[in-house]
Amino acid sequence: MNQEVFAAVNSALERGEPAALVTIVSTTGSTPQRVGAKMLVFGDGRMVGTIGGGCYENDAFGKARESILSRRPQLVHYELDDDFAQETGLICGGQMSVYIEPIEPSPELYVIGAGHVGYSLATMAHEVGFKVHVVDDREQFANRERFPNAAEVVTEDIPTWIARTPLPSHAYVVVVTRGHTNDLDAVRALVSRDLRYLGLIGSRAKVARIYTELKGEGVDIAAMKQVHAPIGLDIGAVTPQEIGVSILAELIAVKHGKVKGRDAAELSMKWAPARV
Repeated sequence: MNQEVFAAVNSALERGEPAALVTIVSTTGSTPQRVGAKMLVFGDGRMVGTIGGGCYENDAFGKARESILSRRPQLVHYELDDDFAQETGLICGGQMSVYIEPIEPSPELYVIGAGHVGYSLATMAHEVGFKVHVVDDREQFANRERFPNAAEVVTEDIPTWIARTPLPSHAYVVVVTRGHTNDLDAVRALVSRDLRYLGLIGSRAKVARIYTELKGEGVDIAAMKQVHAPIGLDIGAVTPQEIGVSILAELIAVKHGKVKGRDAAELSMKWAPARV
């Protein structure tokens, strides 16, 4: 049975689908499954494997779905007492602990713009475990020589690529193109997407202009509130390398639940990112 679970874990990671692995880590007395029994739970309710069935498995199933959302592991203890026996028809009388571990694929980062900031960000993001995709319409910037470790390097018109490419809901997208028009086109195409993170580089004034233009086009302001703009943590960054660090720091903070989407009405800017 665990072989089936391991295969499902591998498949989930390849698809980029979050899940939670539930494993029996200790038992005392009589229990329906031994230490090491596993089940894999998906956010949509699918389940592979079993830790024995009954009410405690149902409880572990619910806690596993919570762990998928919170991205935090749990250690849960069960007393297989008379209530359990009444629910399942099994008289066990033992005790059991299960470890619930969220399984997340390598976070996927789409760097829209392959200039100096994009290059610095993509290089560092790969080192900390992001699966990096780079998109730009300039072949002299978007090529394998500059981004040898990227999972994907795309040289194509940016709005065209965005329009034809489905992005997973766990994706991080950073818009760092070479100018206002390209940034506007990219954000316009991305703002309605369900994404883990969408960030836009630029000064406070430039970000405000883009927001005003999109609002004038009828874009939902609620969607704009989820855009991280100006992008990055305020560390006083000036050079492209420093700006890359500030953006990556924000991505890591979002990954670990330390930073959420910003309110478009509360934009603040303490540094002005350099352009490519």
